[in-house]
Amino acid sequence: MFSTLKFSLAFVLTVAMSVSAKAQQTHQDWLRTAVRDVCPAGPQDTISVQQALPGAWFLNEILSPQGQPFSRQEQHFALPDGELHIIRIDAGGELRRFTADIFLKEGTKLEPFMQVQTDATCTPRSSRRIIRQSDGRVVLEQLDADIETLLWKETMQAPWPQGSEPKGPRVALIDSGLAYDLPLFQNRLARDANGKPLGYDFWDLDPLPYDGDTSRNVFQPIRHGTPVASIIANEAPDAALIPFRYPRPDMTRMGDVIDQIAKTGARIISMPLGSTNPKSWVTFEKAMRAHPQLLAIVSAGNNGRDVDADPLWPGALELDNMIVVTSSDDFGRLAEGSNWGVSTVDLMVPAENQPVIDFRGSKGRASGTSYAVPRLAALAVRLLAAKPTLTTQNLKDEIFARAIPPRGGSELVSKGWIVDPDRD
Repeated sequence: MFSTLKFSLAFVLTVAMSVSAKAQQTHQDWLRTAVRDVCPAGPQDTISVQQALPGAWFLNEILSPQGQPFSRQEQHFALPDGELHIIRIDAGGELRRFTADIFLKEGTKLEPFMQVQTDATCTPRSSRRIIRQSDGRVVLEQLDADIETLLWKETMQAPWPQGSEPKGPRVALIDSGLAYDLPLFQNRLARDANGKPLGYDFWDLDPLPYDGDTSRNVFQPIRHGTPVASIIANEAPDAALIPFRYPRPDMTRMGDVIDQIAKTGARIISMPLGSTNPKSWVTFEKAMRAHPQLLAIVSAGNNGRDVDADPLWPGALELDNMIVVTSSDDFGRLAEGSNWGVSTVDLMVPAENQPVIDFRGSKGRASGTSYAVPRLAALAVRLLAAKPTLTTQNLKDEIFARAIPPRGGSELVSKGWIVDPDRD
């Protein structure tokens, strides 16, 4: 079943290297045939689709439940060296999006290789291919509508960079990973005695936690961790960063993440994560209680709701070594879409239109509670650098002492609003 496949970049590395130029051309032809002959025909039975794809053998089909505003038809076909997955999204009987994905066999697994997406007219609008370069870097190639001409490349995996560790406190980053090969981070990474950067990918279970949330689509990763980390790099330049890619396929491993962080000597955790499932956070809670020296800064979420009444986790946990933060504008008013809760949320921090660096190294702006987290984490780093012997409770007290009542005329958070988290 497509919905249960777990993609690992470690396997993608070997897949891309084994594909010859002739095989790549064959795969491109499969995608072109799907776009040209299958997409315009509309929803079809599997026999008709198979006839349009000579040499493909039908495997299975997944249909969305009846009565949904959008209908989804997903059909899987075996190829000589892998599988072709065709996905059609319709609304009111009209095509919205058509996608064809090719996955290649790697032992007993299927690994993603190429994709094409069309618009409602069956015109290709997006095509991608995953390739490993000779230097060990894995790249996602963006192709033109001809499913062949290279437009640009994005990094999906990279070797650790050489560099030195800064002298400030260590801070763990639990997020979608980090584009640690950017010059911004080369000398901002915590390192072991041999100079190797610390950190781990708990998603793919490998030692290279490169930035990329692939849960929605492996060919279109979401890069969240890098812009978040760039705020800490800017507001706490002496902080030593330790990136961890969170275990999205199995959140019961969150306890293992915390245990490993405790071994690094980090005291502060920047964690802009949350979900509606309390069971996902059982091991996290247990590990945080076992390591009281750690202080986790977590986000309140961006659902525009009172999380006292409608909770999110881990913010809803009653942990003495955690601070929950939400986003305000520069005038102390709750930012649009940010969550609040006078019992659950501790602080408001200005986090709208914050300057960030994205995974490409480009400057941009970002907003939301995810960006309140690194602002508060950076403040915690600077306070701890000034007073290394602070206990977790002392550190929390110093942070809370900075807060003043928020503006807006109503109680939204427990401790108040920190006007200037970037100032000591």
